[in-house]
Amino acid sequence: MTSGVPERPHAVGSLDVLDRRPLPGTPRPYRFPGFTRTVLANGLTVLVAQLPGRPLLTAQLVLEGGAGAEDASQAGVTVLTAEALTEGTAHHDAVGLIEAAERLGAGLQAGAGWETTVGTVDVPRRNLAAALGLLAEVMLEPTFPDAEVVRLRDERLYDLLQARADPHRRAERAFAATIYAPRSPFARPTAGTEETVPGLDRDALVARYAALCDPRRATLIVAGDLGGIPVIDLVAERFGTWTAAGEPPAPVEIDATPNPTGRRVVIVDRPGSPQTEVRIGHVGLPRRIPDYHAVVVMSAILGGLFDSRLQRLLREERGYTYSVHAGFDLRRAAGPFAVRMAVQTDVTVPAIRDALDVLARLPQEPPAPEELDAARDFLIGVFPLRFESASQVVAAIAGLVALGLPDDELDRYRPAIAAVTAEQVLAAASHVHAGEASVVLVGDAARIERELPAAWGPLEVVHDPLLSGAADAAQLAAAEQAPGPPEA
Repeated sequence: MTSGVPERPHAVGSLDVLDRRPLPGTPRPYRFPGFTRTVLANGLTVLVAQLPGRPLLTAQLVLEGGAGAEDASQAGVTVLTAEALTEGTAHHDAVGLIEAAERLGAGLQAGAGWETTVGTVDVPRRNLAAALGLLAEVMLEPTFPDAEVVRLRDERLYDLLQARADPHRRAERAFAATIYAPRSPFARPTAGTEETVPGLDRDALVARYAALCDPRRATLIVAGDLGGIPVIDLVAERFGTWTAAGEPPAPVEIDATPNPTGRRVVIVDRPGSPQTEVRIGHVGLPRRIPDYHAVVVMSAILGGLFDSRLQRLLREERGYTYSVHAGFDLRRAAGPFAVRMAVQTDVTVPAIRDALDVLARLPQEPPAPEELDAARDFLIGVFPLRFESASQVVAAIAGLVALGLPDDELDRYRPAIAAVTAEQVLAAASHVHAGEASVVLVGDAARIERELPAAWGPLEVVHDPLLSGAADAAQLAAAEQAPGPPEA
């Protein structure tokens, strides 16, 4: 009688299987799709990428100006404005827009980030003309119905409540507020705060939209199998009459000033929590830096690969966490550098100590040849997979627009990554400052704070009734049920 447990393979057989495993080959040549640039008489820039074999097309209108350019007293107004674009136009209400898009087999959405506000439509190529008309209607003729604005605002307020109870989102928000000066927009969520969102009404959205809606500060990107389609003519018919009065406003420089209080340890108390959400870091770099490609490779070696230095130590050797990630969020202004992980409460301090030690040694430990090869090969190998669909290509081109990068930036990426040397990686590691890194934790303060070394900076413990059980039942129910976007 057998036990039902499969027998272990013989050692020789196992070695034979390992010997037969396929090995990685030489990366195939790849070029990011080229695109043409046309500027209409009204100043609208049109970028067209021909992608043979992709019959699902994407068109995206990118407006210069995002959450980073709004007034602090109206934080969240840009995101709310973008969400309201699809809630009603001069020709359709919200339901009518959905039905019109469905008749075309199209998907229609709008949103905003730190640098830009966008409207996007995905549609089969046979319906591109009608879909461009629908996109123009949403982006150029929104009505911002008061009832829909109130609904969106209320959803955002409930989402803020939910974010307070979510350890991951709470850690992200607390980390941003810890490392950036209070006046920096990066210190708060893109979609606003409990203090600013209640004051956002239809008038605020209309004013913000008016500041964004200028063809001279806009780019329309169209990508897919466009053979035989007169794209520029179609765009001119639907967007060519769009005009704006006066001189276009100058771009707003986003303030990315670090918090003047310097290095700190912040614990958002979550009594009884079996895990601690950990963030370690500081204000990092803007995207437009001369050593960008070396920074990308260095970040992969540090905490971007499954076999990164942090992953090997904290997951494989110590068993502290299932996953740890580290790197730079490269925005138009200096985004954050962060180590992110969740660990069991009783190993919180040892895990932080080990992570800080890895960061501190980074500028002194050049990458081993196998580390450098693994990072470059991975980055080069996965790069083409990021651009398989028209929507992915459009998103990448929109990133160039948002960050002010040259048209050939993505085409130069793989050769530039392949050319990164160990010396350049070591020099790039100087952008990581372990001695200046703040530590932000969401976890059980009573089990953590007494073990924290004073050398890591002054300690602040934040007590929230929602996390301690002191909140009322209505708040707790709302936090559990609130819908909303992932940002905190």
